[in-house]
Amino acid sequence: MYKTRVTTPTDIIRVWYLVDATDVSLGRIASKVAQTLRGKGKGNFSYNVDGGDFVVVINSDKMKITGDKLVQKKYYHHTGYMGHLRSLTLQQVMERDSTQAIMSAVKGMLPRTKQAAHMLKRLKVFKGQEHTFNHITFA
Repeated sequence: MYKTRVTTPTDIIRVWYLVDATDVSLGRIASKVAQTLRGKGKGNFSYNVDGGDFVVVINSDKMKITGDKLVQKKYYHHTGYMGHLRSLTLQQVMERDSTQAIMSAVKGMLPRTKQAAHMLKRLKVFKGQEHTFNHITFA
């Protein structure tokens, strides 16, 4: 008889990936990064075990935004006080910190579980070409 192989945390081997966001749309980057962070492409994927990899995204300020999203897409944040619903357009977010646009898009594509916070910690986003992970070999 064959036995079903159950993935345990000791079976996980994490790999580092480098993603260049130059001239790639925000949604395409976010979906690929979210799949990699979850580990969906691995043969031993399991929903209950966080087996994803590390992802470093560079050139977040040079990514392509299609359509009228720069002016029409809004990010909402509520401070907790009555009447204090704050909103920023994508253009304002990109001017302040372009890394937050990618982080927010990826966060929306991850599952709403406790594992999502651990997955997001493995995502590193940088504005320019330079990053602090030069000592790591990327796959």
